[in-house]
Amino acid sequence: MSVRSRSEALFAESLKHTPGGVNSPVRAFRAVGGTPFFAASASGARVTDVDGNSYIDYVGTWGPAILGHAAPPIVRAIQNAAERGTSFGIPHAQEVTLAQRVKAMVPSVDKVRFCNSGTEATMSAIRLARGFTGRDRIIKFDGCYHGHSDGLLVKAGSGALTLGNPDSAGVPADVARQTLVLPFNDPEALRTAFREHGPELAAVILELVPANAGLYLPRPGYLELLRELTRANGTVLIADEVMTGFRLGPAGAQGRFGLTPDLSCFGKIIGGGLPVGAFGGRADIMDRLAPLGPVYQAGTLSGNPLAMAAGLAALETLEATDAWNRLESLGAELEQGLSAVAKAAKIPVCFQRIGSMFCGYFTDRPVWNLADALHSDRARFARFFHGMLDRGIYLAPSQFEAGFISSAHASADIEATVRAAEAVFATL
Repeated sequence: MSVRSRSEALFAESLKHTPGGVNSPVRAFRAVGGTPFFAASASGARVTDVDGNSYIDYVGTWGPAILGHAAPPIVRAIQNAAERGTSFGIPHAQEVTLAQRVKAMVPSVDKVRFCNSGTEATMSAIRLARGFTGRDRIIKFDGCYHGHSDGLLVKAGSGALTLGNPDSAGVPADVARQTLVLPFNDPEALRTAFREHGPELAAVILELVPANAGLYLPRPGYLELLRELTRANGTVLIADEVMTGFRLGPAGAQGRFGLTPDLSCFGKIIGGGLPVGAFGGRADIMDRLAPLGPVYQAGTLSGNPLAMAAGLAALETLEATDAWNRLESLGAELEQGLSAVAKAAKIPVCFQRIGSMFCGYFTDRPVWNLADALHSDRARFARFFHGMLDRGIYLAPSQFEAGFISSAHASADIEATVRAAEAVFATL
């Protein structure tokens, strides 16, 4: 077992100064138990903690590190940008260049606006859809997380069409009531919602590949039905591609599934690991934003020169190296290896993967939505997580988070991961 005494001391000290000792809840390891480790550095596919332990990293700062940690093109871009100024609050050329790059890669985007986080992007897209349609109510889906703005921290009630109840203290019930929550991959629930509420619906927002309850995929025809219903009812379709954007291919999940949303939200990779978000889409909708239209959105650090430089370097490198083919190959290798280990151990695991994103649920049933995911054995996952961590493999510290592979991973890393899993499965 790895010694993490310095991490334990730091966590104990952090608890005195920061709620829960962390600045984002999942980092606290509450879902798996134990004490989180504290990072000292990261490079390529590995992260090193303050006690000197090195881990093969499948969290990748929760998605942005698609080229690996401290990727040289991104580091150089940040260094060069910093020498010219860390923040302007004034338009600059790289905002235009990155906007052009996003438009070239994602055909559904006519215009784009940069902000500072995925939460800000989704919040702004919802406000824009409401301002464009003149309607208030929206639809989201069980298991899809779109940041922590009030109207999106909502869960379903006793039925698929029950008006939402707040999923966090501090969210007014009147705000939550504007959000309908549906089960993902349920066509009948979707049809019923539009039949009963179509004229009231400003927007539908979803992760095309939900990756905040583990990872599950849309059933064939489901996204097409959603596009048909939103178009017929004048409802804005918002694709949350904060995780999937530029990871599942040049045009993200929408390119992979052939969907054309009205608005799209981006984050993570688009900033090369720096804090950034963006939303974009149809010009007639985007032009409702101030200063052209009545929908207000602003940000002092929006279009920050460091984030623009890092994001541009990330996208240029992905395209120049055709990284997506390599990521697909590594993903398939990991899927085959872990699936074989689980089968040999006779432990039920539903392994889900698309491209370089993956999740293994400890369940013997298929997983198509949140209800299916909740049947997984979370206690067994916690033991698996700690067993892998003790063997130098860092996975997301929750059964309900996706894993990420970077182009810095090598086949040797995948092989080491599979060997570690074989040893851990023998103890489960």
